[in-house]
Parts: sequence; structure tokens; C-alpha cells
Amino acid sequence: MKVNAVDLFCGSGGLTRGLIDAGINVVAGIDIEPKCKFPYEYNNHVPFFERDIKHVSANEIDALYPTNTDIRLLAGCAPCQPFSSYSYRYKDQDHTRNKMDLLAYFGELVVSIQPEIVSMENVPQLEKEPIFQDFVGTLSSNGYHVTYHVVYAPAYGVPQNRKRLVLFASKKMMIDIIPPLYSKENYPTVRQTIGNLPPIRSGETSPEDPMHRAVKLNETNLERIKASSPGGTWHDWKPSLILKAYKKKSGRSYTSIYGRMEWDKPAPTITTKYYGYGNGRFGHPDQDRAISYREGALLQTFPLNYVFFDADHPVSTKELGIMIGNAVPVQLAKAIGISILQNLEAKQ
Repeated sequence: MKVNAVDLFCGSGGLTRGLIDAGINVVAGIDIEPKCKFPYEYNNHVPFFERDIKHVSANEIDALYPTNTDIRLLAGCAPCQPFSSYSYRYKDQDHTRNKMDLLAYFGELVVSIQPEIVSMENVPQLEKEPIFQDFVGTLSSNGYHVTYHVVYAPAYGVPQNRKRLVLFASKKMMIDIIPPLYSKENYPTVRQTIGNLPPIRSGETSPEDPMHRAVKLNETNLERIKASSPGGTWHDWKPSLILKAYKKKSGRSYTSIYGRMEWDKPAPTITTKYYGYGNGRFGHPDQDRAISYREGALLQTFPLNYVFFDADHPVSTKELGIMIGNAVPVQLAKAIGISILQNLEAKQ
């Protein structure tokens, strides 16, 4: 069967890259962020449409599928910040509610287009939201077999200690994600992922790769990271290095920041601010710096040669962090694609 996919909320192309690697033909990516156009098209050779999903009609999307398509896959990951652990407490704010509405728009597009298969990846907290259950109800009432599970990313080749919600909906059969590819004994590690990159200092850029650049740490943070051991916390520092907020009783438990990663374990979850030493456990295991932009992309399982910018398409450090941190990890996306194809093959 000829499977063609449209990637909604495609960003810089993590989901698209994984689907392509699995053997699925992606015919278009749609996203509101113009800076994503260059990396998406350059690396994946798929057209990018800069559009607000709220203003794209079902007919426009349906027209993107070639006429010889057997299976139309509508895939996407609605922006997940409203459902993340960090912002979950703010879920009733208006700007968050507006982003949550994107999932409802996704559902409306499914109803209008009636693709044979739908897939979605998002943060686990989404499962608790009424809008997610509404989405599932919409799919079910339109004849879709719906399955969803929270999966552990290292089990599918992503070297990050993170969980993700994966949903499949199909008109033809039940689709479930393939069994784990890795176990606790062989989860991919930080060492396996970034251990071969050339060493760089704080504030330095590798001459071989402009993405292998580390943010410059101030003198105090250099002292802090030098006093940190892999897997340790700021409790190991001398008192003069500890921030006032963490000396208070209320701050004693915040130990997942200002730390180093451990070589032989998965990394912590890569966020949009992973390049900042004080934004999480984002210190390099043994170099006195935060991880570089390239290291973050590799931990998101983008290929080493994935290009995010060039001289004609510059991006700010903030934009680069968002493009990488918000992406669907490529290896998880590949597992999603393989799951779809294997279920289709079994049905034939």
C-alpha cells in the first residue's frame, strides 16, 4: 500500500525525519513558525507550508495527498507546552487554553478529511485533560479504532529519561506501538550519543560544526560546574556558591538543576532551554560547560549532519533551542512509523 503523510505542527522536522526513516512518504509539513522552513525542507526534501493550523482548510490539506495514495496518514504533535510538567499548574490561563484548542482543531480536521490513519505524540500530562478525551471521543465516533499509551523513550532508542504519549487511530484496524527495542540493560546513553564529539570550552564553538557551540558561563557558574560531579546536586557545593532561594526550606528539594549529566545513563528530558546550565541537569558530564546545541540535537536523535541554519538562514540561540527542544525525538517518530507499516502489512 502507498502510505502518504502530512505532518501538522511539523516544526524543524523531527517527526517527519523519523517517518521517512521508517519508510513512510511524507508529502508536506505545516507549521506557523517561519524559521522552521529551512531546516525542514533542507534536511527532508519535503515542502513546508507556513500556516496557522486554525486557518488551514480540510480541503487544502486533503489536496496535498497524491491521487495514487492508498493510505492517508495525518500525523502531528500539537504544541505541548500547556501540558508539560513545568506549565501544568498554569493550565487555566488564557494563553494556555488557546494552545489547548489546537488539539480540537486537529480533531475537526480529522472529521473533515477522514484520513485512514491518524497519529499523535505528546506529553503524558495531556492524557489527564478533558480535551484529550474529547479528541479520543471524536475519533471513536467517526469510526476510528483508537489506541494510546504512555511510552518510555529510551525503550525506543531515545537517550533521554522521558515519557511520551503516543496515539494511533485507524479506520482499518487497531494499531499499537511496536514492542520496546531496548531494555534497562541497554538503554542508549549520553556517552554513546555525544561521547565522540570534540571537546570545547564554555563559550567556544567547534571549528568543524557551528552547532557544536556552548553558551559562555559566568565566573560563578564556572565555579559551580567545577564543583559538580555527574549525577550530583548543588548540595555538594560550598555555601558561597548556593543560590539564596535554595538555602530556604522551600528550595531544598529543587535538585534537578545546576547538575551534570551522567555518561552511562540516558540524559534528562531535553527542553527548549537545554543549552543553559541553570535550566536543568544540562551540564556536560566532564567538561566545564553546558551541553552544546549539537549535543542537544543528538540527544533528540537528530542525525549528526542535520542542518538547522546557515549564513542565509540565521536563527537566534532562543529560536534554535525551541526548534530542537520542541521536536518529536526522531527515533521515537521512527518507531511510530514502523508501527503503522507493520500493522498495515499484517492486515494484507
